[in-house]
Amino acid sequence: MTAPEAPGRAAALGRFLEIQNLGLNLPFALAFLLTASGGWPTLRNAGLIVIAFVAARNAGHSFNRYADRDVDARNPRTAGRLLARDPGAGRYALAFAAANAAVLVVCAALLSLLALALVPVALLLVLGYSYTKRFTSLTTLFLGLVEAITPAAVYAGVTDALPLAAFVAVGAILAWGTAFETIHSLGDRTSDAALGLRSLPVVLGERRSLGLLVGAHGIALALFAAFGWVAGLRPGFYAGWAALAVLTVVTDRWVFADPSASRRPFQMHFVLSALFLLAVVLGLFGPTG
Repeated sequence: MTAPEAPGRAAALGRFLEIQNLGLNLPFALAFLLTASGGWPTLRNAGLIVIAFVAARNAGHSFNRYADRDVDARNPRTAGRLLARDPGAGRYALAFAAANAAVLVVCAALLSLLALALVPVALLLVLGYSYTKRFTSLTTLFLGLVEAITPAAVYAGVTDALPLAAFVAVGAILAWGTAFETIHSLGDRTSDAALGLRSLPVVLGERRSLGLLVGAHGIALALFAAFGWVAGLRPGFYAGWAALAVLTVVTDRWVFADPSASRRPFQMHFVLSALFLLAVVLGLFGPTG
């Protein structure tokens, strides 16, 4: 029996970046791109926004893998990650993070002055969250804030302003991201406690963390509905929103049934983010009444 071939460079990079997880938040970025543009965006804006989003995500992800390489090596779930197995690859991760940060700066400069002015804040958040777990139990909330950069960045890039809709969207994604990260942290609660990491589920316990999950999802859904009203979306948006609400409840029920099994709820978030994008499309291009 022959040994399996080592993955090529492209495949290895894809595994390191977990490219498949782009689908968790990219649909939100596309949805806010549509609403900020008032319909179909220009190809230039669409390209720059998508490249900037991917670059910011790559920079944060690479730096996080570098910062967590020692912790990952001690966690059975993450021990197989590249930097956990090969700490010498850390310099490449840092170089890749720096290169993507530079791409983000260029894209922001080409979009608008406001977008460029907000880049330092965005980089501080996407890079800084990697170390928050060392000194605070609020990393889950901080990760929600990192994800909430998306609507602000998109509106700043497309409109060179931050209208009310952008602030409502920031609040919605902050709550949504906090809920999602709570699910993820619940799955790691046992290993975090063993490693001495005081994540929010470790500090709050399972029952209170489940309450946080439900509360955060409820706030997010309410703010998504408010976003549709502020953005002047058509009734079709609320049909999509209703489906989003139902599937969110289904997801939470899965978590309540087994808080340590986060894989299926994690996968459902791909569907939920795509459903929000569909709701926005219906709200912009669907029937008016």
